[in-house]
Amino acid sequence: MNLLTIIDQYLHEDVMIAFSGGVDSTLLLKMAVEASKRYHTHVYAVTIQTALHPVMEADEAKQIAEELGAIHKVIHVDELEGAGIENNPVDRCYLCKKYMFTKVKELAHSLGISTILEGTNADDLKQYRPGIKAIKELGLHSPLLEANMTKKEIRELAGTYDLKAANKPSSPCLATRFPYHTLLNYEEMRKVEKIEDYLHAYGFYNVRARIHNDLVRLEIDQDAFMKCMDYHQEIVLFIKELGYDYVTLDLEGFRSGSQDIKLEEK
Repeated sequence: MNLLTIIDQYLHEDVMIAFSGGVDSTLLLKMAVEASKRYHTHVYAVTIQTALHPVMEADEAKQIAEELGAIHKVIHVDELEGAGIENNPVDRCYLCKKYMFTKVKELAHSLGISTILEGTNADDLKQYRPGIKAIKELGLHSPLLEANMTKKEIRELAGTYDLKAANKPSSPCLATRFPYHTLLNYEEMRKVEKIEDYLHAYGFYNVRARIHNDLVRLEIDQDAFMKCMDYHQEIVLFIKELGYDYVTLDLEGFRSGSQDIKLEEK
């Protein structure tokens, strides 16, 4: 069954979409709003305001949701305390998703909505994604996964709708920048956000600043290595001024989930 047909079957009634503003949830929202017009139903886009994601993302999500014609709602959470993930446990993603999507379900219930959609895709099954278990337990629906769509296919389809998010790089939660069993705090995560924003300002696309105590391991696309060398003095100075002693460029380049290597070996 293709994505359009899958989404269409949900929109006979009002739905809620967990909306981050990334390409996955933006494509879902666009197609859901279009389907809702056929059935005169409503689409609620719910953004979870969290300190584990870059601050600007919530503002961008609000703007996108309103432009697409959805009813935008915001839920404010403190995952470190509420989800019990201060020590960055291996099942952090499960605990966090369970906590946040329980809040989404509570909001949906208050609005009389029984169907909640979210943006897990087929590629997510190829990596360590314990949060998927929480999504299944709570009864949320994943249309992109149902359609067996990969990230590449999602970006291509989003491009046909001229969605700005089509080429937006993925931005997982900032806790992923720290090794498991590391004490998390918002001050350190804001530093990571500053580093990655700084590198994005130079035009780097995929960027991760992985923190190992006083060392920052930078992951960028391999074809951007020479450009990084052109600005290495400025980059090193910026990062050291944030309080880190060492700055390294990971020669393997950007790769999603690099902190999960030890888990994958087990």
